[in-house]
Amino acid sequence: MRFTIERLRTLVLAAGVLLVVALAVFLAIGKWKRHFNINEVLKPLGSNLQKESNGWTYTHGARGHTLYKIHASKLEQLKLGNRVLLHDVKIELYGEDGSRVDRIEGSEFEWDPDAGAAKARGPVEITLMRPGVAPAIAPKATPAQVLADKPKSALTAAAKTAASGAIHVKTSGLSFDRDSGIATATGRVDFSMAQGAGSSMGASYDSGQGLLVLDHAVELETRRGGEPVQLHAQHAEFERDAQTCRLRTATADYRGGEATAAEAKVLFREDGSAVRLDATSGFTLVTANGGKLVAPAGQMDFTERNLPRHGRLQGGVTMESVRGGQHVRATAPVVELEFSAKGLLRYAHLETGVQMRTDEQTESQSEPLRVSRDWRSPLADVEFRENAKGQAEPASIHGTQGVVVTGESQRGKGAVQPSRLAADELTGQFGTGSALTAMTGIGHAAMEQTTATGTRELTSGDRLDAHFAAAPAAGGKSALKAVPGAASQIQSATVEGHVVLLEVPAAKPGQQQTPMRATAGKAVYEGAGEWLHLTLSPRVEDGGLQLTADKIDVSQASGDAFAHGNVKASWVSTGETAKGGQQGTVALGGQGPAHVVAAEAELRQPAGEATFKGQARLWQQANSVAAPLIILDRTRQTLTARSADPAEPVRAVLLSTGTAAKSTAPAVIRVRGGDLKYSDAERKAVMHGGALGTVVAETGAATSVSNEVDLQLLPAGNHAARDAGQAQVDRMTARGRVVITSEGRRGTGEQLVYSGETGEYVLTGTATTLPRMTDPARGSVTGEALIFHSRDDSVSIEGGGRKTTTETTAPR
Repeated sequence: MRFTIERLRTLVLAAGVLLVVALAVFLAIGKWKRHFNINEVLKPLGSNLQKESNGWTYTHGARGHTLYKIHASKLEQLKLGNRVLLHDVKIELYGEDGSRVDRIEGSEFEWDPDAGAAKARGPVEITLMRPGVAPAIAPKATPAQVLADKPKSALTAAAKTAASGAIHVKTSGLSFDRDSGIATATGRVDFSMAQGAGSSMGASYDSGQGLLVLDHAVELETRRGGEPVQLHAQHAEFERDAQTCRLRTATADYRGGEATAAEAKVLFREDGSAVRLDATSGFTLVTANGGKLVAPAGQMDFTERNLPRHGRLQGGVTMESVRGGQHVRATAPVVELEFSAKGLLRYAHLETGVQMRTDEQTESQSEPLRVSRDWRSPLADVEFRENAKGQAEPASIHGTQGVVVTGESQRGKGAVQPSRLAADELTGQFGTGSALTAMTGIGHAAMEQTTATGTRELTSGDRLDAHFAAAPAAGGKSALKAVPGAASQIQSATVEGHVVLLEVPAAKPGQQQTPMRATAGKAVYEGAGEWLHLTLSPRVEDGGLQLTADKIDVSQASGDAFAHGNVKASWVSTGETAKGGQQGTVALGGQGPAHVVAAEAELRQPAGEATFKGQARLWQQANSVAAPLIILDRTRQTLTARSADPAEPVRAVLLSTGTAAKSTAPAVIRVRGGDLKYSDAERKAVMHGGALGTVVAETGAATSVSNEVDLQLLPAGNHAARDAGQAQVDRMTARGRVVITSEGRRGTGEQLVYSGETGEYVLTGTATTLPRMTDPARGSVTGEALIFHSRDDSVSIEGGGRKTTTETTAPR
């Protein structure tokens, strides 16, 4: 819309000037026909015809008022026929209200009463004065309008007063037919006025119909705002009674622009100003700055100052603009236009299916940015404002009844990034230079775009507010993100009400990428850094991971998410492994969902890593891990937990394959230490002392302290044991400075192996240091291996090639 429909004024005003000229010619010829009848001049030969020193003067009046005066230096009766020749003819015509004095002058006029025809020999000059001071002899002249007592001085004064606004017409071959009432001029017709000058080839006036016709080759040159305007028309017709003009194939050229109308009809007021313009059979407007408007039909209403007031274009309107690196094209079946008091375009209403397309390319020192967007809506309203140059420029655009904006952007030779924006109602705000500064979508607002990495991003909500920063000038730099479908850049955006965010990573060969889905009551986007902040009950689903928190921040550049406050997550198995083409799940080896609570969380996408911080706790069925930090890697299918605070060690609770001592309940192993690493592929968990120094493992029958502990879970899908649906520890191995206590006994060694199925603890040492067990009642024993049987409280000692068994009866 850079080219404004205000340019349409040029064609209409130029046509108006032409019609003023046509009206002048019409008045002159009409009055000549109506009053200058030679037969009537010769009939009276009374007081109305007076012989003067310089010729003959005939005065014609009605009701005591002079209507016109004819002066000829000589009257000559021709020999052939009954014709009369008048020499040096001057005809002066007065308006009824005394507001006008018009003049027709010619060297010779020939009158043939038998044929009823009059014809001017040689050139004829017609002068039409603007409305002004009335001469004293004019009909209905008031005393205030009378300039002098003598008619001659009054006429001279009136003519002098009106000279600045006079219209001068020159032609030749002027003829008049009494029977048909038609006056014609076959030759060239030239006219001039203060506004400009022009011409036509041939003219005719039908006094009966009140129709003036400028036959062909109509030309007019005038000025508008100091700039020349040239009007060309193939044909022009003016109806006196209806005060209308019809133009055929009219073209107006101005400041490098052009306006054309195949058929145009202009309605005038009594003062000659245009009331309305109706254009049919095609209207085209081309501006100097690359704008073009095409419509099959249009209508324009004007003020008394010939300024446009209201316009309506219909039948399929096309508006196109090419300026710099921007190409804009808009179409609509119907366009309504409203103008300000200054005649500038103020408002445009497009309806019945609106389409607007923008293609723009911005050059920079790095890589050129090519952007295109396509707007579609049933209705659209465009508000305009006056800029510093006194021109109309768009201020806002408002689409209703469902708006869809699609676009593409491309940097250099990079991948094309498509985008889509939709809402029930969409409003865009423009800054200086018609740059988009803000956009608001209400009702089912949705935005979709594809990043340079191929990730598809979809955002929807009840309301979308976006603010843009102007694109950098040539050679400039910007840290903001280019907006697909606009030559601007997003500075900030807010989505409210039932917010849904979906990110689908680009497809990779042999892999099926898992989309990330987020919901919230509100989402705020920051262009600097490309962050999306989710609040009001946010929730993120990433593959098998479901995450909620008080606030969730999502990086649209990397796909990472950060959760803050009351973090709760559930990791549901997808039934696929990482090798199967999809990122697998990981928790503690079970088949059911895993749950996590923490103060903070980080989700790394597409690495598939989730980090939980601050009193984090993860559990899956009966198994659980608690630590200040828990890291889940679903690509490697590992779990890592760490702590550097002795008051908050890493704690793991795992179900064993056996039962508790002297009980039918499943046995539980509790382990605490400095860090834990679990691999779902190996079904193995390793706890290290780490910063806390030691690892403590507790079973139903014993407690061990060591440098590290290995926990080996049963293979996945093992159904041999009771509660096999849960992940169960088949074997626990403690290593490094092992100390075990059970039932009052204390054992030391380098390695302790516990079997959940048998309930046995096997304590071994090194080649130089054998394991040792101390019993308060029996003393101490050593051997290559000390075996504690938790189910019957017995201890076996192996060593020296023989086996000995010692039973204790110490009270519990």
